[in-house]
Amino acid sequence: MADPILRVRDLTTRLQIGNQSVAVVDGLSFDLHAGKTLALVGESGCGKTLAALSLMRILPQPPALPSTGEVLYKNRNLLTVSEKEMRAIRGARIAMIFQDPSSSLNPVYTIGNQLLEIAELHLGLTGDEAVEHAMQALADVHIVSPRTRFFDYPHQLSGGMRQRVMIAMALMCEPDILIADEPTTALDVTTQSQILDLIKSMQKSKGTAVLLITHNMGIVAETADEVVVMYAAQAVEYDTVYNLFDHMSHPYTQGLFAAMPSNHRTKEPLYSIKGSVPSPMMFPKGCRFHPRCPYAMEKCRSGAVPDFTVNKDEHHHVKCWLYDGSEESAQKRSVKLI
Repeated sequence: MADPILRVRDLTTRLQIGNQSVAVVDGLSFDLHAGKTLALVGESGCGKTLAALSLMRILPQPPALPSTGEVLYKNRNLLTVSEKEMRAIRGARIAMIFQDPSSSLNPVYTIGNQLLEIAELHLGLTGDEAVEHAMQALADVHIVSPRTRFFDYPHQLSGGMRQRVMIAMALMCEPDILIADEPTTALDVTTQSQILDLIKSMQKSKGTAVLLITHNMGIVAETADEVVVMYAAQAVEYDTVYNLFDHMSHPYTQGLFAAMPSNHRTKEPLYSIKGSVPSPMMFPKGCRFHPRCPYAMEKCRSGAVPDFTVNKDEHHHVKCWLYDGSEESAQKRSVKLI
């Protein structure tokens, strides 16, 4: 396989809250390849969006402290390049679709004005050339009557149309990497499918690498090539989508799948993971999932949990003591509790 276009190693982001510094992204590592989709999965509050904002270096400082680790794009660590260099990359080479287009689009400027700003800033286009490029961007995302919509304000468009505009803005510069943060939230099922098909189509035609942030396992199954499952600011499982769906290993991953409505039997209650994601200021010692885990052992309650490989598969990593090779762990795994 070709070298990854983005290599993330030990990415850590901390927030200064009063006198306390808390990690909201803790030691995250993954590789993103051209033309492929990697999904960041987990409950709300697990750190998925904060990880993406850390990659883009758009978290406000304060309360955010400078991120540490490595985010290597074309052999440059984006965490250490100057802000001027980062501005040239952000939006042009690495673009992001935000979760809520209503709050991401400026309500007092027309769609056309906002597209023209990107054409002028990142592509150096002006006048009729910039207008034509913006019109083409709207046509590329299948917006009907782009010349009319060009002069519309965001409130005049439906939710699906606004999301298409966000995709058009993100793809105007043909970026190498597209970060899509819950791109189908609050959209009806038909529009969700259209948006996902649009992203896949653009990815196929331009070879864009996609980092997809979601909690919807159905979307992951449809679109992702690899999956990182996050819990309490950490990556707890990492594998290809097919292998992970067939061999879910971390109890948290198993719980996420068991809680899907399509997976429960008609006569049985829907499974739910007890408790909730802890606040970053109150992460438990040891494994951060152990207070909610039905397999928890004494060794889970203290000390850092290392990453283990599953069934000697060097690509399948899991942060769980169940895979340390001990007899106690093997006995625990033999009893299906989820």
